[in-house]
Amino acid sequence: MIKAAKRLDTVQEYYFSKKLREVRGLAAAGKPIINMGIGSPDLQPPAKVLAAISSSLDDATAHKYQSYQGLPELREAIATFYQNKFAVVANPEDEVLPLMGSKEGIMHISMAFLNEGDKVLIPNPGYPTYTSVTKLVGATPLFYDLDAEHQWQPNFEALEALDLSAVKMMWVNYPHMPTGTNATLDTFKKLVAFGRKHNILIINDNPYSFILNDNPISILQVAGAKEVALELNSLSKTFNMAGWRVGMLLGNATYINEVLKVKSNMDSGMFYGIQKGAIEALQLSDDWFLQQNKIYENRRAFIWQLADKLNATYDTDATGLFVWAKIPEGATSEEVTDKILYEHDIFITPGTVFGSQGEGYIRFSLCVTSTIIKEAIARL
Repeated sequence: MIKAAKRLDTVQEYYFSKKLREVRGLAAAGKPIINMGIGSPDLQPPAKVLAAISSSLDDATAHKYQSYQGLPELREAIATFYQNKFAVVANPEDEVLPLMGSKEGIMHISMAFLNEGDKVLIPNPGYPTYTSVTKLVGATPLFYDLDAEHQWQPNFEALEALDLSAVKMMWVNYPHMPTGTNATLDTFKKLVAFGRKHNILIINDNPYSFILNDNPISILQVAGAKEVALELNSLSKTFNMAGWRVGMLLGNATYINEVLKVKSNMDSGMFYGIQKGAIEALQLSDDWFLQQNKIYENRRAFIWQLADKLNATYDTDATGLFVWAKIPEGATSEEVTDKILYEHDIFITPGTVFGSQGEGYIRFSLCVTSTIIKEAIARL
């Protein structure tokens, strides 16, 4: 057998890839599984978006290779969206780059800026892909702890105490997944100052801004942020388009061009119809967000009841697509979630998936109907 590359020795199969195989196996064996583990929206994309992709299929260029930078009108729509929602000005010509999902962007950014041996600051708890991609490109993760005591915000005293000499990049993710904590402009100002002081590229991964959040903000709102910061965003959660794979990267033209060098060697452009649908999504009125959030508010209220059944506590001010709950002491996160899975056929994510700081917590997804959540409550 041909041996796999050594870089694969540094990573494991993604938790949800493995666990969902087990969950599917239980369902195939006749178990009435309720899946509250993953954040894949179950609601439909906007009707205008579906109409746009459908009507685009007869366009003359619909089935040809597309630009690596996306349609000019898509970049314009992204820039206008950021201007309207965040008061961020971005030049659609060279400060906006559409992506095939923001997960793709994590790899592209890492390949564009990291050399073997560079260090990367990664939040703990945080999105596991930051760590796996860092390892795949030969860089070294350097974890910084987030905790409830500091409202899941970076502890800058602790950061300054680290050896930052080899650190080249820092991942931040607000609104934070998995905790649902929103950033503040003060946090973003400190992050920009920190990046400038230590010559570190700060990347904010920002796909949850509009879900149960009355104050969406961007790191690019901070004066001078483009000198040291990039921002990823996505249509997956906000517009129920996870399977469409539409993301975006915004920032300084020089940084964007470096990422484009990688991207242009990795794909041949986003499907034309998907771009047309994305344009429609970005032009929707605020009524869309209000409508979605009414549904999620209702579901979240039932999830809180479910957490109460488990004697778990939670922050009612948290935002985003999940409920992050602290379990009673005496059992680990995986012991609790496995017990719930095997005894009640309910799949909930253990907090340890997101790092050691997730021990003692579990995460519920809001991507299930209120009827299903009530069924889960009844089982407990």
